[in-house]
Amino acid sequence: MLSRRHFVKSLGAVAAFGARGVYAQPPQPGPATPPSTVSTPPRDFSPNAPPNTYMDPDIVVVDPMFGRYVLGNTPIKRLWTGALWAEGPAWCGEGRYLVWSDIPNNRQLRWLEDDERVTVFRNPANNSNGNTFDFQGRQLSCEHLTRRVVRYEHDGTVTVIAESFNGKRLNSPNDVVPHPDGSYWFTDPPYGRSLYEGKPEPRELPTAVYHVDKSGKLTQVITEDQVPDPNGLAFSPDYKKLYVVSTGRGPGDAGPGGKGDVFAADVASDNTISSPRRFADFIVDGVKCSPDGVRCDVDGNVWCSSNAGRSIGYSGVTVWTPQGKLIGRIRLPEACANLCFGGPKRNRLFMAASQSLYSVYVNTQGAAPG
Repeated sequence: MLSRRHFVKSLGAVAAFGARGVYAQPPQPGPATPPSTVSTPPRDFSPNAPPNTYMDPDIVVVDPMFGRYVLGNTPIKRLWTGALWAEGPAWCGEGRYLVWSDIPNNRQLRWLEDDERVTVFRNPANNSNGNTFDFQGRQLSCEHLTRRVVRYEHDGTVTVIAESFNGKRLNSPNDVVPHPDGSYWFTDPPYGRSLYEGKPEPRELPTAVYHVDKSGKLTQVITEDQVPDPNGLAFSPDYKKLYVVSTGRGPGDAGPGGKGDVFAADVASDNTISSPRRFADFIVDGVKCSPDGVRCDVDGNVWCSSNAGRSIGYSGVTVWTPQGKLIGRIRLPEACANLCFGGPKRNRLFMAASQSLYSVYVNTQGAAPG
């Protein structure tokens, strides 16, 4: 969720995309006006906007193989707006609702599927960031303010999963994912050590990725030297690969921080990690589409949020094959921080983007709960 802090300079308006009837605005000398315009004619995302024309012009097929994942008769919808910085969407299958964080406002919000009503779910929420649900349907949250990972039990009690390592407090856990063996994996960058999203306390640990087994044993599995400033996190469908987003410099960083890339690492049967390597550099048409959140579908494709700063038309979502090939994009009028698959069939993509929550149905399913 840091990529927004290092906005790339505008590299011009959106290039033309000709695949599968998708249209884009012609080249212009600078950013589009108003900045929410990403398609031609300008799109209205307000609740009372007229229906969108099929197929949605902001679903961009970069490679024909993305066509199998696109539904031609469904639009991108803005479900709600009103956050300061929306993060960490997670789907509760049992409750049929989506929960996400509004970090600066120190609250969690909930979108109910039955009537699309949005309510405040938790307030205060300890400046929570990433959320997910484990295989038992329990919500996990990463808290910036308290520097810990917690689990909300079915009876409403809170269990602290992790808050320190080797006697030192964590930085500000950012994203967490469950494993079928009952373990949890989470990232610990420094972004919650700011006044806006947590508390400006001194750091005690380098940034890292951690594994917590069922007994509560905490192990550092990826170091700062391997993946600086780890952020979003996701497993491949077979749990043999771990994707880790590496974002930019944060509070207390002595070095330059991450470069807005995603790394892929191999996961052994004993949960050890090997061979972390860059998955993709996220340069699209010369524009840096900096990732933050990441999720995989059942075919192993990697869906990443995109924050392109002032390069209008490149924020939203980028979609990559397991081999690191860009095949598609979803354009949003706001920088996207995180995403998840949800709905009863796990075929609805939810996108937490700056101040708003968006969704679109896709022709695939998410590979994991939450």
